[in-house]
Amino acid sequence: MARFTHAMILAAGRGKRMRPLTDTLPKPMLSVGGQPLIEYHLHKLKAAGVEIVVINHAWLGAAMQQALGDGSRFGVKIIWSAEPEGGLETAGGIVRALPHLGGADFIVVNGDVWSDYDYRLLPPLDASRDGHLVLVDNPEHHHQGDFAIEQERLVFAQGERESLTFAGISVLHTRLFHGLDDSFHKLRPVFEHAIAAQRLYAEHYQGYWCDVGTPERLKALDAWITAREANAKGSLCGDA
Repeated sequence: MARFTHAMILAAGRGKRMRPLTDTLPKPMLSVGGQPLIEYHLHKLKAAGVEIVVINHAWLGAAMQQALGDGSRFGVKIIWSAEPEGGLETAGGIVRALPHLGGADFIVVNGDVWSDYDYRLLPPLDASRDGHLVLVDNPEHHHQGDFAIEQERLVFAQGERESLTFAGISVLHTRLFHGLDDSFHKLRPVFEHAIAAQRLYAEHYQGYWCDVGTPERLKALDAWITAREANAKGSLCGDA
């Protein structure tokens, strides 16, 4: 039996640092290795047993809907969650989509990251856990990191704790968002509140991961995937 039946791909960002590429195409639709970023996520979510994928959008959402449709060609059902111009930020977008996310735990993936992390490895949440985050080594463009891990719990990076970067891959429970409306809310304060309550857990993934935030990193990732597929060596995700 599949661990998760529901997932959400966060895809509402404008992608200003990717301009002019994102002037006419949503950031998650940019291609690496001959395939749009978001399609990698859909294939991997299907492989993990997910049946329903909610995708939010605010910038050029019609282009994504036209390209991906109802999800049938990926073996999943896509539910589209439209947001106003500028979007609702990460937590606000999730809150708006909650009615479609099954009422329990669900996978959340940023649409503009790429990783070889296997979503089948994500653990289900018990009553003591409101979330499980995947953290990675800090890339050069985010050397300060986001959080740390202490005895499997997500904690703040202080003192001797090793700072790590949130990979944009997680399992979250709907109860994490109780009390929030579907207006503009960032995810970081939600995480901070749950960290204080010791209800967030994490893992350190040391495989391949890339935040595709600039044209340079997009180009480097495309070259790496192409080289990998040709069984050749390449470099992953430049630090520009």
